[in-house]
Amino acid sequence: MTVAMTRKSPGLVALSTGFVVAWLIVAAFPFLWTLWGSFKVQADFFSKADWTQAISGARTVAETGAAFTGRAYEGAWIDQEFWRAVLNTGIVVISTVVISLTLGTLGGYALARSGYRYAFWLLMIALVFRAMPHITLVSGYLLPFFEWNLWGRLPTAIIVLVAINQPFTLWMLHSFFLNIPKDLDESAMVDGCTRFQAFRHVIIPVMWPGVITTGLFSFLLAYNDFAVTAMLLSQENQTMVPKIASFLGSTQVEGNIMYAVAAVVSATAPLFVLILFFQRQIVSGLTAGAVKG
Repeated sequence: MTVAMTRKSPGLVALSTGFVVAWLIVAAFPFLWTLWGSFKVQADFFSKADWTQAISGARTVAETGAAFTGRAYEGAWIDQEFWRAVLNTGIVVISTVVISLTLGTLGGYALARSGYRYAFWLLMIALVFRAMPHITLVSGYLLPFFEWNLWGRLPTAIIVLVAINQPFTLWMLHSFFLNIPKDLDESAMVDGCTRFQAFRHVIIPVMWPGVITTGLFSFLLAYNDFAVTAMLLSQENQTMVPKIASFLGSTQVEGNIMYAVAAVVSATAPLFVLILFFQRQIVSGLTAGAVKG
C-alpha cells in the first residue's frame, strides 16, 4: 500500500476532530454547568433577571462573602442526610449486581452448553419478561410484601431489581458463552476437572471481560432506577434517585433545588470514575460479544 493511500486527508481529519470536540462539548457541558452551579446560591444559578450571575456569582458573594460556597453540599449531605441514600444505594446496587451475575453466569453457561430445544424457549420467555413495564412487576410484588411486612425495606427493592435485571444478564452472558469453544470445557474435563471446575477455572477467566460488561450494565440499571425504589422503599431507606426527587419538592411541599443540584453532582461523579476505570474491559467485552468465533 502506497504512502499516498495510507495518508489521511487533512480535511477528513479536521472534520472528524471537529465532530469529536463538538460532541464532547455537548455531552460534557450539562454536567460541568451543574457542577459549577452547585457551588453557587439559588439566586445566582437560577437567576431570571440576568443569567450571567450564574458565572459571576454576585449573590453568592453577597450572601457568603466568597464566589463559591459549599452550602448546597452541606445542606444535602448533612442536614438532609443524603449520605444515608448513598449507603442504601450501595447496598441495593452491589447486592443486585452480585446476585444477577451469579445466577446469570450459571444460567447462561447451562443454556449455552445445553443441546435441548427448551433452552431457546427459556430465553424467549426471559426476553418477554424483560420487555414488561417495570411497574407491572412492582404491583405484583406489593401485596405479598405488605402481607409479610417487608414493604419499605432494602431487600424488597433488591428482589424486584434482580427479577427485572436477570433476563438481561442471562441473554448477555449466554451470548458470551456461545463464543467460547466447547473444546475448552472438554479439554479441562479430560484433564480431570469436573464440569463446575472447568466452568470456574477455565471458562470464567476467558470471558471475564464479558462478565464485567454485563455487571456494569446491571449496575447502571439498579443505580439509576426510580420507579422500583420509589414505590418499594420507605422514606428512611430511600436510594439516591428518589432522594434527589424529594429535594425538588411538590405542589404541597417546598423543596430546595440547590440540594438537588449538589446531590445530582454527587450521584453522577462516581459514574465517570467507574467508566474510566473499566473502559478497557467494557470495550473488550462488547467486542467479544459482537464477534463469533
